[in-house]
Amino acid sequence: MAERLLSVQDLHTSFFTDNGEVQAVNGISFDLDPGEILGIVGESGSGKSVTAYSIMQILADTGKITGGRILFKGSDLTTWNDKQMQSFRGKNCSIIFQDPMTSLNPVFTIGNQLEEAVVLHTSRRGEAAKARVKEFLELVGINEPEKRIKQYPFELSGGMRQRVMIAMALACEPDILIADEPTTALDVTIQAQILELIQSLQKKMGMAVILVTHDLGVIADMCDNIIVMYGGRICERGTAREIFYNPKHEYTKGLLRSIPNVGNMKKKLVPISGTPINMLNLPKGCAFCPRCDAAMKICLSELPQEITINSDHKAACWVNVKNALEEVSADA
Repeated sequence: MAERLLSVQDLHTSFFTDNGEVQAVNGISFDLDPGEILGIVGESGSGKSVTAYSIMQILADTGKITGGRILFKGSDLTTWNDKQMQSFRGKNCSIIFQDPMTSLNPVFTIGNQLEEAVVLHTSRRGEAAKARVKEFLELVGINEPEKRIKQYPFELSGGMRQRVMIAMALACEPDILIADEPTTALDVTIQAQILELIQSLQKKMGMAVILVTHDLGVIADMCDNIIVMYGGRICERGTAREIFYNPKHEYTKGLLRSIPNVGNMKKKLVPISGTPINMLNLPKGCAFCPRCDAAMKICLSELPQEITINSDHKAACWVNVKNALEEVSADA
């Protein structure tokens, strides 16, 4: 079997605060192959962005990877020094943050910031670097690139700034692109344009993409595989088709019930009851148990393990175990 481009194995990431240890990512594992688009979905606090930042090793000062391995082409990133990671960021793996205004430096022009990224991670210098900047601004659909490179971030619209961030992320032709909520601050029409742009550039450049989002509806047509996270753990994973048409975790079902149905706009949306889990005080059992309408006694005390639904689908939910036992009992 060919070597995985990226393999995250039993990753644990914590933040050490005055109130105690926050286990933001609690033993997750997944693989990413070349050319694959992987969606990581979950509400705020589920650990999806921390997973992305752990891969890039750009955690806050209080954050630390406390266990597990992150293998890039077979080499463990958690053992790399600062110089190796600086080379990895940009050259091998780039990230698009959710708010471009806080990611772009307001006192430098767009051209200056893009050129700096090209010079830092490629062998291009001088006119060759400037030509590369113009090329990628055109590639992401920015008109009049000669004019834009002289402008400052505040002179561009939100959608235009996000396109600049995409150009910056792709200028070094990375193997992996991480898009962390890339459409959160944009209106609906611009959201669609940005997602279509990422998808078309992925096909053109052949890179792998990790798309982090809280909205299942956003990635319905984009992703090959989807991971659903809650409480720092993976509760369900599978192909996009399996997740959307055959969900097997109660949290995934709740997310899908909260997506408007274009075919039936009169259908009432059903929100997930309760509030997100307190990460400082994780329960012994399933983290979603306090909000789950199908919760059982075992859900409170025993952590559910992933079980295989089929070759393209796994879920960690006691309801599946209960259903399987009932089917066996009925057949007997």
